[in-house]
Amino acid sequence: MSIFDNTTSKGTFFEKAQRFGKSFMLPIAVLPAAGLLLGIGGAFSNPNTIKAYPFLNITWLQNIFTIMADAGSIVFANLAILFAVGIAVGLARSDRGTAGLASLLAFLVMNSTIHSLLKITDTLAKNNLAQAGQGMSLGIQTLETGVFGGIVVGIMTYYLHNKYNKIELPQFLGFFGGSRFIPIISSFAAIFLGAIMFVIWPHFQKIIFSIGSIVGSTGYIGTLIYGFILRMLGPFGLHHIFYLPFWTTALGGSAIINGQLVEGTQRIFFAQLGDPSTTHYYIGISRFMSGRFITMMFGLIGACLAMYQTARPEKKKIVGGLLLSAALTSFLTGITEPIEFSFLFVAPALYVLHAFFDGCAFMIAHMLQITVGQTFSGGFIDFILFGVLQGVSKTNWIYIPMVGIPWFFLYYFSFKFCILKFNLKTPGREDETDEISILTQNNTPASANQNRVDCIINGLGGKTNIIELDCCATRLRITVKDGNLVRESLLKKSGARGVLKSGNAVQVIYGPQVTVIKNELEETLNL
Repeated sequence: MSIFDNTTSKGTFFEKAQRFGKSFMLPIAVLPAAGLLLGIGGAFSNPNTIKAYPFLNITWLQNIFTIMADAGSIVFANLAILFAVGIAVGLARSDRGTAGLASLLAFLVMNSTIHSLLKITDTLAKNNLAQAGQGMSLGIQTLETGVFGGIVVGIMTYYLHNKYNKIELPQFLGFFGGSRFIPIISSFAAIFLGAIMFVIWPHFQKIIFSIGSIVGSTGYIGTLIYGFILRMLGPFGLHHIFYLPFWTTALGGSAIINGQLVEGTQRIFFAQLGDPSTTHYYIGISRFMSGRFITMMFGLIGACLAMYQTARPEKKKIVGGLLLSAALTSFLTGITEPIEFSFLFVAPALYVLHAFFDGCAFMIAHMLQITVGQTFSGGFIDFILFGVLQGVSKTNWIYIPMVGIPWFFLYYFSFKFCILKFNLKTPGREDETDEISILTQNNTPASANQNRVDCIINGLGGKTNIIELDCCATRLRITVKDGNLVRESLLKKSGARGVLKSGNAVQVIYGPQVTVIKNELEETLNL
C-alpha cells in the first residue's frame, strides 16, 4: 500500500508527489526566521567582526548577539525533529496535532532504541562520535541519521495515523481508541524502526556517501545539470523534493565541525556560521545554493524589463505594476513564481531557456567558489545576511553582482529578442480576444467583479468538490474529487498567475499573498 491514503493511492504520481512535497513546507517555513537570528547574531559576535568594528565590543550588545546566534543555531541543530513532526502534520488529513505529537514520541523512541542497541553491542562511542557515525539528538547518543531519520519517522507516523485514527477497541480499552491509539502504536512501531535503522543505517550511509562522491565527481557540468533540473521542476512544485536531499543529507556532503558530524550543504553552512574558527564556507554551498542569487536578484529582473518594453503601449501601465511587484519580490526574497508564471504557459520555450541560464548561473557560482548560503531562497535579504556581513574572504560574495550585472543584460536581450522574433504572448502582448487576468497593486483582479473567494471556489468545482486545501510559498495546493469540474478560466479571473492540474491534484499560483487567500478560503469552507 502507498504511504498515501486510498483517496489518492489511485491517482497520479503528481498528486502523490504534490502532497509529499507540500509536507516539507511546514519545517522549511521556520528556517528564514532561524536563519535571520543566526545570521545577525553570528555575524556581529564573530571575533573577526569585532576586531574590524570595535564599536560592537559592548558587553550587553554582544550578549544579545550571542543569544540570537544560539536561538537560531538550535533550530538547525534539530532539523530532523522538525521534519519528523512537520511531515506527519503536513500529510495528515485530520487531527494533525495528534499526528505531530505521535511523531515526536516516535522520534524519541527510535533514537532511544538505537542508543540501547549501541550499548548492548558495545559499540557506543566514548569519544570521536563523528568518526563513529554517531551524534547527540535531544540528549540521546545515537546514530547520526540526520534529516533522513526524521523523514522516515514522519512518514511512518502518518501511515499509522491514517490507518488507525478511527480504530475502535474493546469497551474496557475504549479510552485508548481513536486518536489516543496513535501515539501508542507509533511508539511501539518506533522500537522496531530503531532496530531496523541500527542494522541498515551504517550501510545505507556508505551508499549515500558513495552517491555524494559521484555527484561531486561530475564537476561543473554536474552543477549545471543540477541547476537546470531544479528550475524545470519549479512549475510543478516538486523542486523541494529534489533539492532537500542535497541541502540536508550526506548527498550534499559532510563535514566535522566542532567534533560533530554534520551532513548536508545547508546544515554544514549554518554549523559553520556559528563557528568563529571558520575561514571559508563549505564549497558545496557554491554548487547547490549560491547560483540562485545571480538569477533571482539580477537575471529575472532583466526578463521583467524585457517583457515590459515589449508590451503594447496601452497595456504598459497595468503590466508595469505587475512586473515591478514581481521583480521586487524576486530581488528581495528570491520568490520567482510571480515572474516565471507570467511567461511559462504562453512561452514554455522561454522557460526552458531560463532554466538553462539558471543552470549556468549555478555552474559559474561553483567555478568562482561563491559560498553565500541561504535559508529559503536567494534574495537580497539572504545575500546581505549570509554574504556581505560574513565577509568576502569567507563567501566571495563580491562575484555575485560582478556576474549578476552581465546576467541582467543576458536575460534582457535574450528575452526581448525571443519575444519580438517569435511574437510570444507575454504579459501585455495578448490578443484582444484573449481573456487574461492582471493583478493591480492591491492584488485585486481587474477582470473579476465577483468576490475572489467565491470565484476560486466556483473555479474548483464548488465546495463539495474540494477535499483538501493547503499552500506553499506562492501557490494553493488542492485535492479535488473530480478534476474535470475545475474551470481554469474562473481561477484566472480570481487573479491566478497560472493553473496546473494533473488528475485530481490542482495547483493555483497567486504569489506571496497566497497564505491570505488560503485563510480566506478555509474560513469560507469551514475547514
